[in-house]
Amino acid sequence: MSSGGERVPSFDIVRADNPDVATTFAGLPMGHEFTSLVLALLWVGGHPPKVEADVIEAVKALEIDGELRFETYFSLSCQNCPDVVQALSLMSVLNPKIKHVAIDGALFQSEVETRKVMAVPSIYLNGEVFGQGRMGLEEILAKLDTGAQAREAEKINAKSEFDVLVVGGGPAGAASAIYAARKGIRTGVVAERFGGQVLDTMAIENFISVSHTEGPKLATALEQHVKEYEVDIMNLQKAVEVIPASEHGGLIEVRLENGASVKSRTVILSTGARWRNMGVPGEAEYKNKGVAYCPHCDGPLFKGKRVSVIGGGNSGVEAAIDLAGIVAHVTLLEFAPELRADAVLQRKLYSLPNVTVLTNAQTTEVKGDGTKVTGLTYKDRIHDVTHDIELEGIFVQIGLVPNTEFLKGTIALSKHGEIEVNAKGETSAPGVFAAGDCTTVPYKQIVIAMGEGSKAALSAFDHLIRTSVPADTLAAQ
Repeated sequence: MSSGGERVPSFDIVRADNPDVATTFAGLPMGHEFTSLVLALLWVGGHPPKVEADVIEAVKALEIDGELRFETYFSLSCQNCPDVVQALSLMSVLNPKIKHVAIDGALFQSEVETRKVMAVPSIYLNGEVFGQGRMGLEEILAKLDTGAQAREAEKINAKSEFDVLVVGGGPAGAASAIYAARKGIRTGVVAERFGGQVLDTMAIENFISVSHTEGPKLATALEQHVKEYEVDIMNLQKAVEVIPASEHGGLIEVRLENGASVKSRTVILSTGARWRNMGVPGEAEYKNKGVAYCPHCDGPLFKGKRVSVIGGGNSGVEAAIDLAGIVAHVTLLEFAPELRADAVLQRKLYSLPNVTVLTNAQTTEVKGDGTKVTGLTYKDRIHDVTHDIELEGIFVQIGLVPNTEFLKGTIALSKHGEIEVNAKGETSAPGVFAAGDCTTVPYKQIVIAMGEGSKAALSAFDHLIRTSVPADTLAAQ
């Protein structure tokens, strides 16, 4: 019998000579999860994973009382889910006290509704919520190993200073790191998650010379390319403060959330951006309880239900089109008098029978029953009248906000929170450069971010060769 319990269909993958080496799938792992199935077969069969040796040893060495029974709910169209499924499947293969069942939420609707799963990936540990959203192996391991953060901080504090330190691991950060490393200078990368916003992008069809790819695939390629050079990658590390050099040519300090700090002669900020929130009552309370930001990931959980999409740009209209093929009805709300999406997308949207478009509509509140979304309130901006809509899901697609809050008071920012840069990528602080979606450079595109990242690295190198090192810094070295 499958350890998927009463779930049908479900199946175990078990090593023939050792039944403790196993992992389980409940459902049919096709779509984005087909790779997870193939990897599980390889790992259970004894094929070595492409993971750092110290990470593998850390999983094996976890001190566990009893068993850790993980359950991961995924959807076949979710590009964020495979990282979690693969990480936990590998952990269940490496450590006999760890069990994992990967569950296709679309096939087990009653279970999903009972547990009120309204976002994927959703991870349960021994029946309790462990986490939601993308997590890699190292991040899951850090949550289980409470001493890991302190040990990592100690390792980072022991590092000598860099010539170039890149903060951020998206397309701009990856390009910066590669261009800097190719100059033969000591290069480091501090990244909260390598790949950045690209990880949350489904289809990419405007990356020149590549007619079609997907975000996670591109993110993996970026990381692999960076690793071909001598770059010190400090992943899962969030920068919380930048302290400019106290004298011309001196060291810049970057402080991290775990208490560690890194010093460098130059710094390139490529912290990217994140989904913008509506900022209305109920949004935060019902996040992952009906309020969602990834239609590809969470759309299948709302099959046959009523949802809304907030935002009439390309992202919003594309989301509405995708969701219309899954849900019962989509209501798209746009604040402006007209949609801002490309004409071809608008034509497709208006051809769909189960889509309603409301313009001049300002969302003012997300409503719920305490556990899940039940509707929203919007104001008709023409007639100044409020209306309520009953629905089960709200997908927010109103653009991005730069990840620059930690720079306020240190680096000059625009009124929109973007880092102000000149034509060379220089910021208001000497030796500090910036690139990508976190800057004032217009048109937030992957190819533009890569170009800006490359330029920032070249500018940083030019700064290094033209700037003398203070005597006290030389003495310390």
